Amino acid sequence: MPDPVARDAAESESLFSHPVVAPDASVAYGEHPDQVVDFYAPRGGQASVPLVVLLHGGAWRAAYDRQHLTPFADFLARRGLAVANVEYRRGRGIPQQGGSGPVAGRWPETFDDVAAAMDALPGMVKDVLPQADARRTVVTGHSAGGHLALWAAARHVLPVGSPWRLAVPPALRGVVALAPIADFAQAVELEVCGGAVTQLLGGEEEFDVRSAHADPSALLPTGIATTLVQGRSDITVPYAVADAFIDAAAKAGETVGMTLLEDVGHFPLIDPAADACAVVAEEIAQLAW
Repeated sequence: MPDPVARDAAESESLFSHPVVAPDASVAYGEHPDQVVDFYAPRGGQASVPLVVLLHGGAWRAAYDRQHLTPFADFLARRGLAVANVEYRRGRGIPQQGGSGPVAGRWPETFDDVAAAMDALPGMVKDVLPQADARRTVVTGHSAGGHLALWAAARHVLPVGSPWRLAVPPALRGVVALAPIADFAQAVELEVCGGAVTQLLGGEEEFDVRSAHADPSALLPTGIATTLVQGRSDITVPYAVADAFIDAAAKAGETVGMTLLEDVGHFPLIDPAADACAVVAEEIAQLAW
């Protein structure tokens, strides 16, 4: 059996070895430099294709931005999909909130940005990506971005009074969450990403109140078609986190799809060189088309 740490390192190296793929267009949805969306047109020149919204991972930390997801965006565009790669404000690079390392996320800015970007996208694509049919939108995200994808699809079930709450469900074909940080209690128990969940919420003293507005497992049922894709060998976000979300959904009366890939870790899901990436693309296509 391969050493899990060595496997993880090799998979990470493969993902980050790909050159950045420049977008066809970029549009700001706010004044902050991180409030921007990169767009990729379908490579075959097709008209009226589904729109895939990408939310990158990296434990909501500043060191990781949307650039490492650009090869995956291009991979989907080459399969005939329109793609929007969303950037958002992430944690600062200095210890904050009582932590001993870089802060994961900003409260409330990280959520402000994802909500604002999702709300602005239908108007954006009309101007810069007319091939995209916003009525056929699928949201996908990896790791911390998988959390944000699930959250974006659950804004209509946020607590009353939440600034991000929608009056009606978002117009989505569905969500494909890739190794998502989908259940906060399980993630905290497993110390996923070095305490990133607690940092995202502003510290232990804020955890209970804010998790009601941010934890996907607390925002169920959504009524939005949802599929999780998870590597069984993932040591970054272990599949126990996805299992906990699946269980929470079942208790809420909602069926969530789960594709569990054997001998696959965290990073191949978005690595165009990996077979797992083709599985992810097919899961997205099944919802999108």
